[in-house]
Amino acid sequence: MATDPFPKPTHPLVVSYIAIRRAIGVSGLVLPVALGLGGLLLFDVPIQDNLSSYYHTPLRNLFVGVLCAIGVFLYCYQGHDWVEDWTANLGSASALGVAFLPLDPNSDPLYQQSLVGYLHSLCGGVFFSTLAFYSLFHFPTGKLANDEREPHERTRDLAYRASGVVILLSMLAMGGYLFLLRGEWRELADRYNALFWLESIAAWAFAAAWLTKGRVIIADFAIEVMAETQKRLNLGEGD
Repeated sequence: MATDPFPKPTHPLVVSYIAIRRAIGVSGLVLPVALGLGGLLLFDVPIQDNLSSYYHTPLRNLFVGVLCAIGVFLYCYQGHDWVEDWTANLGSASALGVAFLPLDPNSDPLYQQSLVGYLHSLCGGVFFSTLAFYSLFHFPTGKLANDEREPHERTRDLAYRASGVVILLSMLAMGGYLFLLRGEWRELADRYNALFWLESIAAWAFAAAWLTKGRVIIADFAIEVMAETQKRLNLGEGD
């Protein structure tokens, strides 16, 4: 029988934190699928240029509702130190900003007609940056303030950091798309909704990190497979 990794008195706190982590992870996982696939199948809404453009479709309430949920969950989330607390608060504020400060309709995120549109783009960048910061610095167990102990810590830390790197690479690709692509290359990227998919990849990456931290069964199974594969590879090198 496996031993319980958490002391008895901390159970209510641990359960609530794990529930918040899972809720954030599920929200990030579901949002692109619900908007893209749900909009296409249920409302005949084609894939939009970016996730924010769904604000101006019949899926507005879904878009705003999920981001508000993420914002509230992050605000309720208490970290291991004040830096993590402020990271969560900044992520919460930026998520709510994305929800309530819409992008101008049919517009390029870099070129808005209103101050609200520019604030939306700013909040979007801050939101993804805070989530990348969580994956790269707060979730791994190397910091002294993080006293959580989890099975296969090294493998989990690798998964967290990989998620953070994917978010940063997605943001870098978004920047290249917005600042560098012009002419035929930009038209080709727009034809395949490049920004929508890059934002979706970033959302799925942060969802993977939060679901892993929330000890979701599927995520735990993936960690077990990764750890076993790494163990076999190390044994092979020893031979």
